[in-house]
Amino acid sequence: MIVRIGFNSPGGPTDLASLVLGLEREGFDSLWVSERATGPGPDPVVALTYAAALTSRIKLGTSVMTLPGRRPALVAKEMASLDNLSNGRLLPAFGLGLRNVGEQQAFGVRREERAAIFEEALPLLRRFWAEDEVTHHGDHFHYDNLRVLPKPAKRGFDVWMGGASDAVLRRTGRLSDGWLAAFTTPAEGERGRVLIQQAAAEAGREIEEEHFGAVVPYRRGLDPQLETRFARARAVRGPAPIDDVMPTLENLETHLKRLIEAGLSKFVLVPLAPPLDWDTELAEVRDAVLSLQTRR
Repeated sequence: MIVRIGFNSPGGPTDLASLVLGLEREGFDSLWVSERATGPGPDPVVALTYAAALTSRIKLGTSVMTLPGRRPALVAKEMASLDNLSNGRLLPAFGLGLRNVGEQQAFGVRREERAAIFEEALPLLRRFWAEDEVTHHGDHFHYDNLRVLPKPAKRGFDVWMGGASDAVLRRTGRLSDGWLAAFTTPAEGERGRVLIQQAAAEAGREIEEEHFGAVVPYRRGLDPQLETRFARARAVRGPAPIDDVMPTLENLETHLKRLIEAGLSKFVLVPLAPPLDWDTELAEVRDAVLSLQTRR
């Protein structure tokens, strides 16, 4: 199994520059940017374009980008443009969007509409990336002989999805090429992987065994504020031991090994406390876990 380890981005441009240059220098695999329209972090496409200009090797991923509320033709052009500018380094991952009233207002999509829009939009993205012209008349989108350029470097992407509910996991098996879990225990990660593989088989598809990963938050201690954040993050899936979801840096290697045993192999690390110095932070994480990453 090929193991890859990357990092999720911080909020501001100064921190982002320090992080991406450090990731490239230390040998980490990738940078990932989350999306929250109502949060302080940058737009994922803007942040990844900035990171692409500073680097030449690390891969660039969205973790994850909301699809309902965006026009597929414009998303297709945006993703292909960034992929070409970065010499084929983009790793797009999409989701329905956060369970948050503000986010739903920002994207202009009611919660009950999101799944149907997503299921129509994602196949359209694949068509825009691969076909010269697209004609489509569905419930939400209509196109007649529409040509979208440029095409991605490889005329398509391995598209990953996020999410944790059984319905989302089954949709991932039917539509995606990979899964990026978040705030998951090793047992939940294994269960999700198996359910996705079953759904893919039922749809006559196959997802590569190395296309399962997780966003992994880590900490350097515990305080009441962190416990509150943890409880909110687990509100949908229910209680779990905090060490099963948010290990300390000292236990991060053991935690990643458990996730690898569960069949996950792509990891996006997130320090729960913003580092004072990214050079020091990345050096310490490198020493703690980068030996797990498969040599290129």
